[in-house]
Amino acid sequence: MELMFTVSQRDALPVLLPLLRASKRRGAQWGCFFTDSGVEALDSKELVDLLTCATQAVACEFSWERYRSGAHCPINSGSQTNNSAMTADARHIISL
Repeated sequence: MELMFTVSQRDALPVLLPLLRASKRRGAQWGCFFTDSGVEALDSKELVDLLTCATQAVACEFSWERYRSGAHCPINSGSQTNNSAMTADARHIISL
């Protein structure tokens, strides 16, 4: 995977969305891991729609439970093990 976005802040959307749009236009292989309050960014329909173009999109299950308990997670749930595997596979990491 060329780019990995690690999203750990709820207010990352103004930066994340343009980066994902540009990555999609460029045809880059990219993935996202959402953790801590970054899982709240998944309330954005535009973000969830863009994530269908990702190589991988994973939300930390513990963060999801903490910030969105009882709500349906719109992407795959996983753990920090997923984060580690994605990090090992990424050429570049962008942390938001």
